[in-house]
Amino acid sequence: MTTVSRKTAAMLRVDQAGEFGATRIYAGQLAVMGDRAPGAQEIAGMARQEEDHRRRFDAMIAQRGVRPTALQPLWSAAGFALGAATALIGPEAAMACTAAIETEIDQHYTEQLEELGDEDPELAAVIREFRDDEREHRDAAFAAGAERAPAYPLLFGAVRLGCRAAIALSKRI
Repeated sequence: MTTVSRKTAAMLRVDQAGEFGATRIYAGQLAVMGDRAPGAQEIAGMARQEEDHRRRFDAMIAQRGVRPTALQPLWSAAGFALGAATALIGPEAAMACTAAIETEIDQHYTEQLEELGDEDPELAAVIREFRDDEREHRDAAFAAGAERAPAYPLLFGAVRLGCRAAIALSKRI
């Protein structure tokens, strides 16, 4: 096991929690949409990528002896509910959810990279790779009509706010 700084431990904890939450959001969306709804195949592909991200962060947490967030049961239920609710509104709302989250995560990962600098090249490389994947998800969601979702500005803003709150809580708890 590697000894890690508090800063790095918090980064790993929140990033693993975020990737776990993403898998739950997509699970909720796919539970409602099935595999034939518009955008379902694209969402399933994003879900597979998020699952890979989560597995890789799980491994880094175990390898470095970092405690995962105690809020994981809450993020499991909340993520699934958010995914299901947005999918019930419609395919564009599901994509608006993805666009909002990935917009926030792009900013979050970029800030982490700036904060890390040259301190942890392995973690920085993983964050950079995942940030690029999240940017692709965001761009795909916008291309699939995220901005056509009912009450798009409200939905987009609310999901981003919830994402910021989850990040703040998962760093500490």
